[in-house]
Amino acid sequence: MRKILGAKPEGGRARRMAGVGLAAALVVTGAAACSSAGGSADAGTTAAAGSKAPEVFGPAGYRGLTPGMVKDAALASGALEAAPVSLLDGCTDFSYKGGPAPDSTRMAAEATAETRLKDLNAKADAVEKPGTPETLPPNASAKEAAEFAERAAGSAGKVAADTRLIAEATQAQVEVMTLREARDKAFLASGRVSFGVAGLRELVGPAGARTAEGVGAGSTVDELKKAYGTRGLELAKDGRYGMPVEGRQGWQYEFTVDGDKVSGISLVNLDMKCA
Repeated sequence: MRKILGAKPEGGRARRMAGVGLAAALVVTGAAACSSAGGSADAGTTAAAGSKAPEVFGPAGYRGLTPGMVKDAALASGALEAAPVSLLDGCTDFSYKGGPAPDSTRMAAEATAETRLKDLNAKADAVEKPGTPETLPPNASAKEAAEFAERAAGSAGKVAADTRLIAEATQAQVEVMTLREARDKAFLASGRVSFGVAGLRELVGPAGARTAEGVGAGSTVDELKKAYGTRGLELAKDGRYGMPVEGRQGWQYEFTVDGDKVSGISLVNLDMKCA
């Protein structure tokens, strides 16, 4: 048989092809490893970028709404529903975006009760304070005694009418207070924002709102005291805990409690008038 010039032995070619295949496999494996590493880094970066600390309910306000903010600016921010949910006490209250819609029945009851209270208070303020009681002279005649008795009866009737009027005014005040408590309870979980003449005067946080120290609805009273016991926290006559807001003159935190748990938090300036 003739020997073909330039031909390589079969064994050498097999070894060369095996080497090429091994190198390609190493290249592919390395690329996959780099891609995997890069993907993990990107995922970690994305996760880190997506993570966001919860918004603090505090001196700076909440959801872009700040203490004292004018109503028009607050409504323009988009953080609130457009229609008010209460006009009680002369303030205008709104729910946060997505919060409860206005309850026309409750609002009508509030308006009626307030109108009645204002009317009765005006009449009660006009009641004259009783003067020194008149006495019948010892030497009075029968005619004078009869006239005295008539005046006394009239005076007694007026006193009775004035007493009834004051009692009605007091009852009307109780009715308004009851409606106020009902409104506050209705918005305890969803929160609300109240505006007076000078601007935003109260921010009531929704159930998920938390202070910088993590206190909010669901916190225990012990946790509340631990967080703020040395910072001016005091129990008020209405059963709420209050403390000054650092850096906000006239503003205070109010923590509503139910048993041994915090059920609501708010920022309020009681010096700001509703109307």
